[in-house]
Amino acid sequence: MLSSDWSLSGVESGRKMRKRSSEALRRIISTLASKNEELQNFLEAVDHTLTGLQEESCKVMSDLEAELEKLNSALEEKGAELRYIIKEEKQRKEAELQKQLSEGKFALVSCEELLDFANQTLTINTEEEFLAAAKQIKERVTMAPAFRLTTRPAVSDNMSQFTVDFSAERAGLQRLHFLPVPRAPQIDASSCVVRDNTITVTWRPPGEADSGGDSSSRPIERYDLEYRKTDRDSTLRVAGEACWEKVCDIIEPQVTISGLKFDSRFIAIRVRARNKAAAGEFSEPIAIETTAYNFSFDASTAHAELKVQGDTVTWEPQGVKGHDPRLRGKENKSSSRSATPSPNKTAASRGGRDRFAGESYTVLGDEEMTNGCHYWELRPLADWKSFSVGVAYRGSLGRFDQLGKGTGSWCLHASQWLQSSLAAKHNNRAKTLDWPLPHRIGIYCDYDNGDLLFIDVDHLRLVHAFKTKFSQPLVPAFTVWCGGITIATGLQVPSFMGNFLTTNRSLSSLSP
Repeated sequence: MLSSDWSLSGVESGRKMRKRSSEALRRIISTLASKNEELQNFLEAVDHTLTGLQEESCKVMSDLEAELEKLNSALEEKGAELRYIIKEEKQRKEAELQKQLSEGKFALVSCEELLDFANQTLTINTEEEFLAAAKQIKERVTMAPAFRLTTRPAVSDNMSQFTVDFSAERAGLQRLHFLPVPRAPQIDASSCVVRDNTITVTWRPPGEADSGGDSSSRPIERYDLEYRKTDRDSTLRVAGEACWEKVCDIIEPQVTISGLKFDSRFIAIRVRARNKAAAGEFSEPIAIETTAYNFSFDASTAHAELKVQGDTVTWEPQGVKGHDPRLRGKENKSSSRSATPSPNKTAASRGGRDRFAGESYTVLGDEEMTNGCHYWELRPLADWKSFSVGVAYRGSLGRFDQLGKGTGSWCLHASQWLQSSLAAKHNNRAKTLDWPLPHRIGIYCDYDNGDLLFIDVDHLRLVHAFKTKFSQPLVPAFTVWCGGITIATGLQVPSFMGNFLTTNRSLSSLSP
């Protein structure tokens, strides 16, 4: 008996040891898996950096060659200009001197001829001939070119006014170097604001971020900001995550990024400074949390005649006239089949146990609400006739149940079939609302406080408010008949909701 107890004790001890070893091994496996993912991300980041280095090196080398070409071209142009000035002055002086040389030669020949004539006149013996020749000589001397010609060169050979000294320029060329690169700015995370699906980012310029900055640096002219969506707050990019999106040529050390869809946990942001064409390093990225309610249509729940495409649902009948009695009345009255198949036949012909059928042209959202505040928007398409939007307990809706008919769904129903109408529905009760059909509806759900509000966003007016107590997980719910709707998700609760939440708590609503 004692041996049997020892044997059982040994088995139990072995089991405990194995369990402890298994747990330790699982921890090691988890650590190794995390390290493996970290190394993969690191290698991807290094590879991405290497590719960027090669691209940037080619770019700056090309920019250098272009700048040298411009510099050489400027020198050639200035040299040609100076050569032309010297050549033009030389030609002008040459023309003046050539003219004087020609006139001087002509005057010399004329003077020599007159001198010979005068010498010959001295040999004339006849007085009358001598006097006539002397008179002629006197007249010719008065008109002789030699006595009207300036015997000084019209221009000098001095060209010293065109002397150049480019020693200062040569020294400047020798001082040529790369532009001083600005240091990275520092993002002020405490001053960044996330509101209404916009992010305002503020940073300190390099001079302020680093008090020991180089005073010789060129002034900052522009900033570049990059951001990307991520589900982690680490700086390394994980495979499959979005690439950086850019906002360029920012003048002030602040920028607001608007029109964002918050469909990730964080948005990583980094910024760099530029002076002229030189860009510095990016700042260390910061991860800003972007909390919002993000969901999609759950296509597996959609009625077979509803077509789900992204954020849009359209009604596309498959030989069925629809749930309106006027449409069904056009069917062959002698036929024993109704326009809408019976539940039993529908159940047999529709695939998927959760898909809505019959006259419940419904589709649900794929993300549950169990606490907190949530907001999304709906827009009907141009050809819409009837739709409902609201929330429902997923488990409380049968395949043939319509929104607002039971205790587990609340909705706003809009119709412009035959006549326009707007109503709030819950527990098979409807409250007609005296309000024009909205073109953009905001839906706000505060699960903890039991608030469900419908807002006419274009006019910022409260259309209707339900006050209840939610006891099960909720999902967004939609009904579409004739036409279609589109939704906007990934939205923060807008700041304007504060006005409705503080001033409209006392509005009457249907009892749950």
